[in-house]
Amino acid sequence: MPKLPKTLMTWKRKPNNRPSREVDVAKSRLVHIVDEVAELDELSGPLTMIQVLDGFLDAGNAAAMAALHLIEVSDAAPVVATFDVDAFHDYRARRPAVSFVRDHYEDYDAPRLVVRLLHDAGGTPYLLLHGPEPDNRWEAFARAVREVVERLAVTQVISLGSVPMAVPHTRPLTMTHHANNPDLVTEESHWSGEIRVPSSAQALVEIRLGEWGHDAQGFVVHIPHYVAQLDYPLAAAALLEKVELHGRLTIDLTKLRLEADKRAEEIARYLADNAEVGEVVKALERQYDAFTRAEESGASLLAPNQPLPTGEELGREFERFLATLDERPEGGEEGEK
Repeated sequence: MPKLPKTLMTWKRKPNNRPSREVDVAKSRLVHIVDEVAELDELSGPLTMIQVLDGFLDAGNAAAMAALHLIEVSDAAPVVATFDVDAFHDYRARRPAVSFVRDHYEDYDAPRLVVRLLHDAGGTPYLLLHGPEPDNRWEAFARAVREVVERLAVTQVISLGSVPMAVPHTRPLTMTHHANNPDLVTEESHWSGEIRVPSSAQALVEIRLGEWGHDAQGFVVHIPHYVAQLDYPLAAAALLEKVELHGRLTIDLTKLRLEADKRAEEIARYLADNAEVGEVVKALERQYDAFTRAEESGASLLAPNQPLPTGEELGREFERFLATLDERPEGGEEGEK
């Protein structure tokens, strides 16, 4: 079992010393703390905030599914902070849905970027920041998150994400653990050296919080890229297992695991009926196993002398698979958010 972060092992707090939430006119108006939520006054002890921003780093909808599951298994999920979504959202790039009913519009699906107060299976409180990733003003958003962290006395932020990788679904999921405090990192990295990747608002928040003296860490699960367009509940469950360990929370993952078993059965049935696709997956298995054997010697994920199917090849082979899953009977739960 990985060692617990030192900051959580040694953290102590006297009850009833949560900072005052009096309005400070000098603070940013980009976030509003909902002082009317009585439960905020009863919080004591270490407080974790989970951060899940939709739109990026979410292959297989893993992080979004994890956030939805956290809300579903909590007895209540009151909003304790709201961000000014108009300041961050690009409506023309990501147009919200609205219903047109015969001769009028209704049910406008307004984007919301909020912080909710949740409780785990044992009654321990924690926060969930979720909603669409800001399209602009990332620095202002980071400052707004800092206001939430400081006014609600959050002791650590844990961000969740997922990326498509050339890995087979028949092998254990791998994950990248990152943090702005080296004491928080308890798992060996799969990467060596430096790699430049597209940034995200979550990444910037982690960097800035570290500069402001607040602990933040995150987990990015690696999704088989040929199923990255499907809901992949196994990855959502894997992310929440990390939340349990590093946030010292207890979360009922039964529903996600049942959904993961159902998805695995769907994929297995398809592979059994389509030998060509099965060969593609076997090639990935050989690649994965070669890397696993060579990992101790510092080999990269692309182990030498092993054929690696291209994304285009996998996409073509699984095109029919995705189509069959999209043609579900009405009333199915798959794909619902």
